[in-house]
Amino acid sequence: MPLPQHLERKFGVFELKSCRAIVVQDDLFIPEAKFLQIALKSQGIEVKIGKLPVDGSPYILLAKDGMLDAEFKDEAYRLTVSPDKITIKGLHKKGVFYGIQTLKQLISVDKKVLSCEVVDWPAFSWRGYMVDVGRNFQSLALLKQQIDVMAAYKLNIFHFHATEDIAWRLESKQYPQLTAPETMLRNKGDFYTVAQMKELIAYCKERHITLVPEIDMPGHSEAFKRAMKTEMQSDTGLMIVKNLIREFIKTYNLPYLHIGADEVKITNANFLPEVTKLIEQLGKKVIGWEPGGNFTESTIRQLWMEGATKVSKNKNIQYIDSRHLYLNHMDPLESVVTIFNRKISNLDKGDANALGGVICNWPDRNVQKQEDALIQNPVYPAMLAFSERSWRGGGIPGWMAKIGQPGSTDAMGFSEFENRLMQHKQRYFSGLPFPYTTQADVTWKLIGPFANGGDLTASFEPEAATVNLDSLPVAMEVRGGTIILRHWWTPQVTGVLDKPQENTTWYAYRKIWADADESKDFWIGFNNMSRSYASNSPEKGTWDNRKSNVHVNGVLIDPPAWKQAGLSGNMEIPLIDEGYEFRAATKIALKQGWNEVLIKLPIASFKGADWKNPQKWMFTFVALDAL
Repeated sequence: MPLPQHLERKFGVFELKSCRAIVVQDDLFIPEAKFLQIALKSQGIEVKIGKLPVDGSPYILLAKDGMLDAEFKDEAYRLTVSPDKITIKGLHKKGVFYGIQTLKQLISVDKKVLSCEVVDWPAFSWRGYMVDVGRNFQSLALLKQQIDVMAAYKLNIFHFHATEDIAWRLESKQYPQLTAPETMLRNKGDFYTVAQMKELIAYCKERHITLVPEIDMPGHSEAFKRAMKTEMQSDTGLMIVKNLIREFIKTYNLPYLHIGADEVKITNANFLPEVTKLIEQLGKKVIGWEPGGNFTESTIRQLWMEGATKVSKNKNIQYIDSRHLYLNHMDPLESVVTIFNRKISNLDKGDANALGGVICNWPDRNVQKQEDALIQNPVYPAMLAFSERSWRGGGIPGWMAKIGQPGSTDAMGFSEFENRLMQHKQRYFSGLPFPYTTQADVTWKLIGPFANGGDLTASFEPEAATVNLDSLPVAMEVRGGTIILRHWWTPQVTGVLDKPQENTTWYAYRKIWADADESKDFWIGFNNMSRSYASNSPEKGTWDNRKSNVHVNGVLIDPPAWKQAGLSGNMEIPLIDEGYEFRAATKIALKQGWNEVLIKLPIASFKGADWKNPQKWMFTFVALDAL
């Protein structure tokens, strides 16, 4: 993972235990050889790096190749495995590095590698992951953990959102007051020193990842205002910003500077043009959010909300796709489905304008501990799905939060991917947060709709004590552990209902087999909270504000005893148990044989209580067999 562009199995096996050397005839590849040496040592295989094989034993060769039969040659590689030799070739170091990542995945538990021929390259040149450390600080150790996963799955852009209203996290020798504890609203006193930033940049570079720093301007800059006692768009503020840019670019050798520039009223029309001109004079490329400020055509746009039409039609503008790629808006099972389906920039592969995409982790809400940014947001499962899509290319037109009809091409394609995803979870993510379990084989029968007249408590035929659920007419069958009837962003993001209606009740029905009487763990949820909204916690004794419920064999399943029941949304109060992925699983007693599960899904108005509490009509019910 990601699946190579071309993979052909051959006869024979390379016995890694017999390997004694990594042969590097071009010193260009020595750093990659050392990476491979360390990776093999972690599996108990000791090899030397040299110019020649050792005493006729099997060996691994790293070498240069023109990659004439590959697209996007700069990152392409050729991997050939035969019983006596493994060869990894590339035009550049990063191609060889990616070949090494593929080789690591091909090593079996008993240290064998099946013979094969791989020719591989990415569909998109910009394959990124963004972390917001402005709002919630993360240690270098946690950042490096995420970078290591990025590298293993061939992502190459680490977007580092480092300044915010909450806090300014970048040390400035010229303006030390920016990182004074009293200017920060969270994690007071936590920031990245110059030495730490250089360490982080070098760590990325060694793994062929480009760190793209974001210094948000002129919006998202209340921390700047508190520290400097002036607005960024004032004459004094602009002068300080320019000084900070000069200092930053002089200090760090990076090709890009992301200036944000979204969600702000531009009061100084000269601000962004002057900032852009300075950055470009200093030899760096500028990136900004779209929609955003009054950018020049030379500014690379990162799409976050609206369609790509305005910029994609302008062949003078390059852009990056982050629309519907915000992990904080997705629950775990949804994230893998929707990102796997995603057609980046509505294209099968990148071009001179459409560079690629970035998945973004915006845990706006305060967290109890730094790891919650990875536990409450589906970072690693989503990262692997995005790796597959951004490297492999393709996808399905439109934005879909559904697996597809049972037996459909879409559903079968997702099932194949999920099998690989679970293998990677079990093999490489032990001890790391990986909130995902199998769902591709879960089929629901949807029964309805029933008009409820706005009464969420109204009961209908599927709830009758004497009803034979198998005899009821089925509107459709759908796949998944999470089923989204109607998304927040309908019609841009489609759920399973083509024409969802207000004031209706649906029922979802399926049977679960148990070999014996047993108690099983389940993820159950109805109101996945975005970590960008000040969402209310569920009321005591309810699953959600829509009166949704679950029956198993006719028995009502109690909702959790919420620790913050009825809490009004507050961005400064961390979530504790509101999401199924970060609370104790629900234990359900199953009887031997078939067990009937009935989910009730009523809704009144699609309009949320406020913008912080939109109606995302959905449910999750899935066994945790694979955890």
